[in-house]
Amino acid sequence: MLETGFPQEHIPVVLVDDEEEILFSNSYLLESYGVGPTVSFADPRQLLPWLEHRSVGVILLDLIMPHLPGPALLAQLTALRPEIPIVVVTASQDVEQAVACMKEGAFDYLVKPVEESRFVSSVQRALELHALRDQVGSLRTAFFAGQLKHPDCFAAILTKNRRMLTIFQYLEAVSASIEPVLITGETGVGKELVAHAAHQASGRPGKMVSVNVAGLDDVMFSDTLFGHVRGAFTGAANERPGLIAQAREGTLFLDEIGDLPPATQVKLLRLIQDRHYYPLGSDTAKLSHARIIAATNRELRREMSKGSFRPDLFYRLSSHCVEIPPLRERLEDLPMLLSHFVREAAHSMHKGEPKLPPEIFSLLSAYPFPGNVRELRALVYDAVASHSTGAVLALDRFRTAVRALALAQRDTLPRTATPQPESEAPLSPALLLAPGRLPTLKEASQWLVQEAMRQTDGNQGNAAALLGITRQSLNRRLLNTQRDL
Repeated sequence: MLETGFPQEHIPVVLVDDEEEILFSNSYLLESYGVGPTVSFADPRQLLPWLEHRSVGVILLDLIMPHLPGPALLAQLTALRPEIPIVVVTASQDVEQAVACMKEGAFDYLVKPVEESRFVSSVQRALELHALRDQVGSLRTAFFAGQLKHPDCFAAILTKNRRMLTIFQYLEAVSASIEPVLITGETGVGKELVAHAAHQASGRPGKMVSVNVAGLDDVMFSDTLFGHVRGAFTGAANERPGLIAQAREGTLFLDEIGDLPPATQVKLLRLIQDRHYYPLGSDTAKLSHARIIAATNRELRREMSKGSFRPDLFYRLSSHCVEIPPLRERLEDLPMLLSHFVREAAHSMHKGEPKLPPEIFSLLSAYPFPGNVRELRALVYDAVASHSTGAVLALDRFRTAVRALALAQRDTLPRTATPQPESEAPLSPALLLAPGRLPTLKEASQWLVQEAMRQTDGNQGNAAALLGITRQSLNRRLLNTQRDL
């Protein structure tokens, strides 16, 4: 088995050259650009035994070496470890030899002396190819296995929704990548919980540092993230390292990224592109070792079309992107979430845990939850706080929320809209229970019939049994409803 489970930037770059000075200078150059760690071999015979149980990002191979010629070693490497990109770095300018190396499977062919930017760029592209291959393999494995390798990382998110489980599999598959992750979704769906899970799955040794960037202006953003040196501005008596330094070898979570001002977006873009930043008042760049996870409840493509969000930043942030579905699209999670929040609320308030009434699920299944899981938790806590006697939790607080939303939606209808006869559209449970309004028997009957048909997926026999009437009676009511419409 290969050694895995560590961040992509911790996978070593291997240098093979018989000249110690070249090994030292190339190793120093790569690590100064944040590429590494590096492992050097002056004797090519030592490489294959060392590689036997190790994962490697890229191999830089000289061709002209004693003991084992480079072309022979290249052939052995491509046969035994074809997943490792190999960059040939040699003084030979023989075109035929270069063509032969590329046919053998070399990723690139560089002629000494190599320009610094060309050298580093080639290694970085090879590492990106290696990371992409790993991610494709992980996604393929997750797809066919249908289960998580490390479910404990996602244990804090209560769900049995298939779409959510697929998101977990994807985040686990890209966990070793150093590229940013963009998490989108409505307010209250649990984006920060998902970010924590992604950080846990990455196995990064550092901690996750969170910051809400919505309330930060350009200067505060720079000072909070990049820090400052002593004397950078009036009152800067001491040096401040900044949150990027705190998240070293870990994850920097930027919440509400869609609210970032345009001028500040440029600074974040440079950080992601170059992985370097300047503390306020400093002329010396520092290297960022933090992986970035960003979250927003905004539609960033719409913000781009309006000109308020930079397209280049969006595409940099969305190297890996997931959208968390709202609670109304994963109602199968309601029972476990309700039970969990009731238990959690009762424990925090030192109360006995009340039982959930069966009708609570039908009541909340028709509720759209604009605040998602966060709103559900608040409703449960409010209900448990108000609960005093009896073994069953009262529904009063939940009904109040349903009625309040129904009234708010009714009040937001355009005043110029032509009122429709009440029989033309079925009333929702929220409007039927609206305070100050008693539904007619006809309205209540229509809603009961339609709800029974919805719950039984249009099966008239099951719907009639649910309503306690014969199938013939149900047919008559359905015909009457159609004539009324």
